[in-house]
Amino acid sequence: MEGRDSGRAAEDGAGQDVGGTVADVGEFGLIREVTGRQQQPVGTVVGPGDDAAVVSAPDGRVVISTDMLVQGVHFRLDWSSPEQVGHKAAAVNLADIAAMGATPTSLVVGFGCPADTDAAVATGISDGLTAEAARVGAGVVGGDVVRSDQLVVSVTAIGDLGGRAPVTRSGARPGHIVAVCGKLGWAAAGLAVLGRGFRSPVGVVNAQRAPEPPYTAGLAAADAGATAMIDISDGLLADLSHLAEESGVGIDITSESLEVDRKLVDVAGALGADPMRWVLTGGEDHALVATFPSFVDLPQGWRQIGTVLMPDTGVTVDGKPYDGDIGWEHWR
Repeated sequence: MEGRDSGRAAEDGAGQDVGGTVADVGEFGLIREVTGRQQQPVGTVVGPGDDAAVVSAPDGRVVISTDMLVQGVHFRLDWSSPEQVGHKAAAVNLADIAAMGATPTSLVVGFGCPADTDAAVATGISDGLTAEAARVGAGVVGGDVVRSDQLVVSVTAIGDLGGRAPVTRSGARPGHIVAVCGKLGWAAAGLAVLGRGFRSPVGVVNAQRAPEPPYTAGLAAADAGATAMIDISDGLLADLSHLAEESGVGIDITSESLEVDRKLVDVAGALGADPMRWVLTGGEDHALVATFPSFVDLPQGWRQIGTVLMPDTGVTVDGKPYDGDIGWEHWR
């Protein structure tokens, strides 16, 4: 963010509470407050305070991804704390970097909000972003703040391939296996619980508020020989459809191989829902799904859930097309 150089942040990534609204604090006061709470990652050459950040790229290539979170679409402040919103904004972007088989190094953040927004909301979101980025050794190296009609957090993540080839969506081939690492269906279950006005069970609700992608699993998959990979943001079937289309293949998922946690079964029973639908079509857990040659020993935490087939078969479940929407799509 444009402003003065940042100082060292507290170990938990949070600073002192700031009072008033963002209008009371002012643009540059807010920038100073936010950047003063951050600790820069090792690869930062020039951090906040200049016209642009400079980060090192030991590999000679950089991996870049951007996601935008809009209040009322991706989060609600009556459901989530500002820190959880910041956590989620970081997680959805860091997962994209992991899905390329890269290591996240830094984030650039664009933040917009109305003038009467509590300054503590802005700094709380910043704290959540900083803390989640720190989990993978990354940090916020720059960005911008603006006035807007609603709260918006736009994050650009940067990563390093470490000499590896990127794992794209286009490398799956017939005969490869499909495997997943991470939770499936939890965030969708959490959304259903919150939508009914409940705030528990906390583990399910927090999967929606602050997802926990398996960041290191992307690197492990790349090292093991993954041929294609994607993070599950819109739903397992929806994102596998993107991968299948880019690779020119079909994919069949075996429902018996999908783990449906007992807690999801209990929540679904209470809400009159189908937990398998959450697992197959619910997004926002940001688990990773990848394809591997059949002879590969899957890395720890990965489990086989399907097979890559010949082209023109689409994505099927137990050999049949799925009945219903396969995941999230904006403007639908």
